[in-house]
Amino acid sequence: MKTSFRTIALVFGREFRAYFATPLAAVFLLVFLALSAGLAFFAGGFFERGQADLGPFFAWHPWLFLILMPAIGMRLWADERRSGVIELLMTLPVRAHEVVIGKFLAGWAFTAVALVLTMSFWLVTLYLGSPDNGIVLASYLGSFLMAGAFLAISACISAMTKNQVIAFILAAIVSFLLVMSGTNLVLAALRGWAPAFVVDLVQSLSFITNFDRLTRGVLEAPAVILFLSTIVLALWINVQVVDAKKAA
Repeated sequence: MKTSFRTIALVFGREFRAYFATPLAAVFLLVFLALSAGLAFFAGGFFERGQADLGPFFAWHPWLFLILMPAIGMRLWADERRSGVIELLMTLPVRAHEVVIGKFLAGWAFTAVALVLTMSFWLVTLYLGSPDNGIVLASYLGSFLMAGAFLAISACISAMTKNQVIAFILAAIVSFLLVMSGTNLVLAALRGWAPAFVVDLVQSLSFITNFDRLTRGVLEAPAVILFLSTIVLALWINVQVVDAKKAA
């Protein structure tokens, strides 16, 4: 299956510019920065810890992304299905996977912009102390990969419905399950009846467990592979859904 990178770039440019065509982009970025700062510096007890690092900041990322990524992803397909634009788009000489990849990369790039803006927090910690920059970089990479996995899931679900609200709710639920699967509450409940290998499997699929590994400063292959394979799988399903709608 041939891929036109020019088509992907055109779709990417169209979608990425669309984020900034309305004030919603600025609102999202401000909300993300405000929540990140509030959770890290106040709820995370940054000043009380007496230690200049970004641990409290990254600890909240799984919980932030399970809401914010569905908010970005819900519009990627649902609104176009509702308005009928997707039918017009599919009549053009483009392949479904090119459109899917272009849309996803635009959303992921917008997320990258939000993460780059939070690097001002890194400058604060550098001013106050001497954080381990290797750990910070690994944590940012892990955060970017995890956000991409959340976004790919959200985009896939968005392609299945015409309603943005339904797309947001379903994506948030799936994201919540992927985060909660690594918590002691869920694992303790499983240990009461499930075999050990089932408990280990559930824990290995948890976003929060794998993200925690990356925030220790070590780019462990299983964690990176989980997020990348989730992105690939979700985008593949997204392509199948779009192709099915096109055929119908």
